Amino acid sequence: MAIALVAVLGLGSCSTVYYDGPTSDHFNGKVFLNPVPRQEGFLDFLKWRFGRDPAPWPEWVDIGPTAKPPARIEGDDLRVTFVNHATVLIQTRGLNILTDPHWSERASPFSFYGPKRVHAPGVAFEDLPKIDAVLVSHNHYDHFDLKTLQRLYDRDRARIFFGLGNDAVLAKYRSDLKSEILDWQGGADLAPGVRVHFQYAKHWSARGLFDRNRALWGAFVIETPGGNIYHAGDTGYSGHFRKAAEKFGGFRLALLPVGHYAPRWFMHYAHINPEEAVQAHKDLRASHSLGMHLGTFPLTDEAREEPEQRLQAALRGAGVADGVFRTLKPGQAWPVPHRASP
Repeated sequence: MAIALVAVLGLGSCSTVYYDGPTSDHFNGKVFLNPVPRQEGFLDFLKWRFGRDPAPWPEWVDIGPTAKPPARIEGDDLRVTFVNHATVLIQTRGLNILTDPHWSERASPFSFYGPKRVHAPGVAFEDLPKIDAVLVSHNHYDHFDLKTLQRLYDRDRARIFFGLGNDAVLAKYRSDLKSEILDWQGGADLAPGVRVHFQYAKHWSARGLFDRNRALWGAFVIETPGGNIYHAGDTGYSGHFRKAAEKFGGFRLALLPVGHYAPRWFMHYAHINPEEAVQAHKDLRASHSLGMHLGTFPLTDEAREEPEQRLQAALRGAGVADGVFRTLKPGQAWPVPHRASP
């Protein structure tokens, strides 16, 4: 059991090589580095796993029928659909973009063991419109689902973007799957006037025992004429939210994780909690935010309903207007208002 859990969360030493490019301020020739190193290690992981008292989650939640998204949303209109966990369908400027797509049953390297979803995806795979771009924030199993990436590439030839080294993970799974890799501060054009940027996030990477931080993790910014969109991926709290706002001038919409934060003593480095998500919303100067990374896989110790409850309390305490920072049910869509002029 312990070995399986370690493999699922990717804790261990390094030997697998994914990337062998030049050294930089965040790559030492072997592994990628956070500006602030994590203090908790493998023994802390074992302390958590064998001393935990997780709140119970339901075995299954029936989400009921959900609507099929439109084929395209043109111009500066912006429509987002929450699918599950960190998977959001972003539609604007005639583009269909998916974040961290996950349609598999488990967030695990195994088909028979590991965190299992408690509800169906909010959009059936066959109901997805043609996907133009896929943004994968990092290679943990709840964000980087190889089977889903294969389906999207085979069906739509979707462009797949992620950080340095993750192309080796994809190629090892199936050598003909094409992808585009980015370093922090790197970017690529999606369409005229629309560009995707890869930015620092306070997190880490691994898919097994021997590849910790061998591939790069990060956040994405989608720069559009109708306003910028921020996808935080998975992250701890730090000054990188303010720096993103300074660089891009604020955001029309931020996708921010609000779940999987307990126990705090162990999760604080790499996962923000609802109160920190509200602060990140402010730091980013986001006109609107969508809370995600909750409700699908029982990964940590808080109850399934707790993140939404704490988020609402934190928003009231911070004086954030109703409807500005939302969570959506799986399959629910949100036509995001246009950003007011500064």
